[in-house]
This record gives sequence, C-alpha cells and structure tokens, in this order.
Amino acid sequence: MNEAGITQTAESRLERLSQAMDSGAAGQVRHLLVNLHASEIADLLESFPHGPREILWELVDPGDHGEVLTHVNDEVRVGLIKEMETHDLVAATEGLDPDDLADIITDFPAKVSREVLRAMDKQDRQRLEAVLHYPEDTAGGLMNVDVVTVRADVTLDVVFRYLRMRGELPKNTDKLFVVDRNDHYRGALELTQILTNESEQLVAAVMDRDLPGIPASLPDDEVAKQFENLDLVSAAVVTEDNKLLGRITIDDVVDVIREDADHSLLSMAGLDEEDDTFAPVLKSARRRALWLGINLFTAFLASWVIGNFQATIEQVVALAVLMPIVASMGGIAGSQTLIIVIRGLALGQIGSSNARWLMYKELAVSVLNGVGWALVVAVISALWFQNNSIGLIIAAALIVNLMCAALAGLSIPFMLKRMNIDPALAGSVILTTVTDVVGFLVFLGLGTIFLL
Repeated sequence: MNEAGITQTAESRLERLSQAMDSGAAGQVRHLLVNLHASEIADLLESFPHGPREILWELVDPGDHGEVLTHVNDEVRVGLIKEMETHDLVAATEGLDPDDLADIITDFPAKVSREVLRAMDKQDRQRLEAVLHYPEDTAGGLMNVDVVTVRADVTLDVVFRYLRMRGELPKNTDKLFVVDRNDHYRGALELTQILTNESEQLVAAVMDRDLPGIPASLPDDEVAKQFENLDLVSAAVVTEDNKLLGRITIDDVVDVIREDADHSLLSMAGLDEEDDTFAPVLKSARRRALWLGINLFTAFLASWVIGNFQATIEQVVALAVLMPIVASMGGIAGSQTLIIVIRGLALGQIGSSNARWLMYKELAVSVLNGVGWALVVAVISALWFQNNSIGLIIAAALIVNLMCAALAGLSIPFMLKRMNIDPALAGSVILTTVTDVVGFLVFLGLGTIFLL
C-alpha cells in the first residue's frame, strides 16, 4: 500500500473512532480497538485531547496496555500512567521484552517500579538491569538480551536439533550469534546457512566472521547507519572487550529513524517530538514562549540596525520598500545550505576533511545565484523607481548577503556542534539573524553612501 493509502486508512480509522466516541457507543469502540495493533492504538490515543483520551484508554484491552505504553510518546505515556492503579501497571508489564520494559519503567512512580521488579524472576530482572545500565539513546539502551547463541565447534545438525528443542525463536531472528566459552562474540550464523548446508558441517566453516558486533556505547543514530549500510535485520551488541550482551533488531532501528526524523523537523521550530500535540493550552504556550522570546530578541537586533539608518530611509523611501527582498533572499539561500550541512553532519557525510571543499562549492553557488537574481531585481527596481542607482545598490546587497548566508549556513552547524548544541534546534534562528542584519546593514549602508 502506498503512503497516501496508509494515511487515508489512518484518517478514516480516526474518523470512525471519533464518531463512535461521540455517540457513546462503548461496545463499538472496543470492537474497533480489538483488531488494531498496539502502535495503531497509540497513534489514536495521541490524536485525542485530554478527557476523551482517558475514556478511550479505559476501553483498551488491559492485555494491550503494556505494548501501547511502549509506543506512545513520553508525555502521553506519563499522563496515562497517572490514570492507572499500581496493580494495573504491574500487570501491564507482564510479557514485555526487557528493552521495551526499560523504555517505560523509568516513567513509573518509584513504588510501582519496585513492585514490577519484585514480580519479575531473577533472570528477567538481570536482563532488565543490563538494558537500564546504558543510556536510552545508545546501542545498549536499544538492545534486547533475549539472544540465541551457539559454539563454533559444533555441527549444523547439533544446532538444528537444539533449535527444534527450543520450540520457538525470539522475534526478528534471522541469525544466531557464535560465541566462545567466555561469551565473547566471534561471528554470526545465518539461519539460511543451517538449512542449505550439509548437516555434518561445523558452524566454524559457514559462519560469518566479518560481521562486527555493535559497541554498547554507540549512539543510536550510528546504529541506524550500520543497519542501513549493511542491510541488517539484527545485530549483536558487545562490550569493549567483545563480550556478547544482546542484540538489536530492525523494529527498534525503525523507531530510531522515525524519532530522529521527527526531532529534526520539530527542533527547527523549537519543539520536541515527545510533546503531547493535544497538551493543555497553558502548557503549550509556556513551551513556545521561550522560542518566541529568542526570535523577538533577534528581531529587535535587526530593527536596531534599521533604526541606525532612519535618516536615510526617510529621504529615500524606496529603500524601505525593497528591504524585505534582500533579507528574504538571504534567508532562503542560507537555509538551503544550513539544511544540507545539518543533514550531512547527521549522516556522517560532512566533516573537517571536506568542509573547505563544501564551502567553496556553496560560495560558488551563491555567487552564481546572486549575480543572476541580482540582475533581475536590479532591472525591476530601476524601472519601478526610475533610479538606476537603487537597482545597482540592491544588486550589490543581494550578492553580498547571499555569500554571507552561504558562509553562515555552513559554519553555524559546526560551531553549534562544537558547543554541544543541536544544530537543528538553534541553527535557523542564528542564521535568520545573520542574514537579516547583514542584508539590512549592507543595503542601507550602500544607500547612505551613494544616495545621500
């Protein structure tokens, strides 16, 4: 099904559920929910405001509560947890994989967390503690410790009989992990190798020794890159001395990719992907107030620059009319470079080794675009105001501002990254300030020099 079809299905599902909720048909709501995956129920919960959301949560099958909690965003999850009794929360965690449980248990009240840990057997508790030992946004925080391991010195027949004795395999198992007697990772054995090779063959003869383990401390975005580059379905997670800890599967990586995409988009507006879309008005207003305040400060800075040329503007009104063109063109050109650099940094395609080349390329692009569009704007402005000098001034200002915008768009992400600030969060605000200030300063400065 294409993306449009999926979107339409989600929209129609929300519409049907909303109608059932409005009519008070609890039985119909339960019927609609029972056939949905936990992630689909989570999407629906995030699509309702407070009040209806709590009613809908009560109609969700208690057996699905745990899975649903792992899929909703952090703020919605906290709100739902507050509505649940301790025994319901403990029951919701039953059957969850340790990596999924680790995602939600930190949001539980301390009393409930202790109850959950007490209800777990020793092995599951140790597995959970192994995942919680690592930050959430690392390979260790993503991993599941439910792995199937084999030794290199046994035959494929022994492995096959062992798997049949187990009866079932963990989800998304496409390979087994080969370890030595001290649980050090030595490679991977694809399930297809077990089925397509002679049963008398040793694991050592057909295992993949070149598939590296993923360090537990590796950031989750780097994990996603490895899965993309190597076309992985699952991968081993190892310690610094190559001891096997667990595995990461493709479903966890898809979640990382989606979260990173949401983060990149929302951060540029100063928002958080974990915010509740239907949060109360005052809470949302407080969050956005800070970002608006920062933008207001930068706007006053640009206005201060304009104010210094008040006498020039009073005498040559055409400058005031044309000012937005200079700032807007610089802002768009700078944003193009900024987005390219932020993306390149995120994908590991841009670094100190090729930054200089990229700078020359972006400057060349800015000069070409600057000269081309400057000629267009110069002709239009000269004809509009019957003044060739104004046309030449705005042309010069456009070329200078586009070049400065390219330099700013390239350098700002590097500077912010060096300061441990997310470029996607603050880059656009700083860039807008630079292009506005430089554009106004050059345009009005040239106007003061040549028109007065």
